[in-house]
Amino acid sequence: MIRSARFRAAMVRGRAALVAVALLGAAAFVAALPVAHVHAQAPNAQLGPQELMDDVSKRMLAALDQNRAAIRKDPSRVYPIVNDILLPHFDTDYAAQLVLAQHWRTATPEQRKRFVSALYNALLRTYGGALTDFTADRLKLLPFRGDPTATQATVRSVVTRANGQEVPVDYRLRKTANGWKAFDVVIEGISYVRNYRNDLGAEVSQRGLDAVIARLEKDGIDLDAAPAAKPAAARAR
Repeated sequence: MIRSARFRAAMVRGRAALVAVALLGAAAFVAALPVAHVHAQAPNAQLGPQELMDDVSKRMLAALDQNRAAIRKDPSRVYPIVNDILLPHFDTDYAAQLVLAQHWRTATPEQRKRFVSALYNALLRTYGGALTDFTADRLKLLPFRGDPTATQATVRSVVTRANGQEVPVDYRLRKTANGWKAFDVVIEGISYVRNYRNDLGAEVSQRGLDAVIARLEKDGIDLDAAPAAKPAAARAR
């Protein structure tokens, strides 16, 4: 896939921040609230975007801590964790429509279904491996500045790299019938959706949609083959 050098560098610096996405695609700041209090007040479907990000990031970190030794021995153990906790809150269908743009309108129902699934698994591979050594001190959610009554929102965060450099990472979410879902990640001002749309759009024009879907499917994760992870206590409601 063709991708700009700036985007590649930004993704390397910021991709670990996806542990806080509730995914790929962000509004009552509750970082100071105890997790138990947040859980007692509302299930995930009723949480605001910033509450959801805070909740999911804490559960993700708890699961990583519970399985960290096993993940370091076998990195594929992180995939079921990301699949169970993180990606259910990423609006893959909506992201896929934005990524394919005009190609979505001409795609068949079967092509759309395969593309959504292939994109989901590609995201799992791309971002799952970045989480192995992610710890709570590397992520900071910033105060919410949006309109809590809006149907789309942005949650801002800062991720600290190993060398101490701070990288701004924003999460764009939209309100759905099943609660807030993330659909885009913006790293240092560079949108995941926009860049994938440019790259895949050119590839679809050159090779055809079926060829692109086949490549994404080949590059994806086989969750059935991935070893199971221990459930973290923090995931219990």
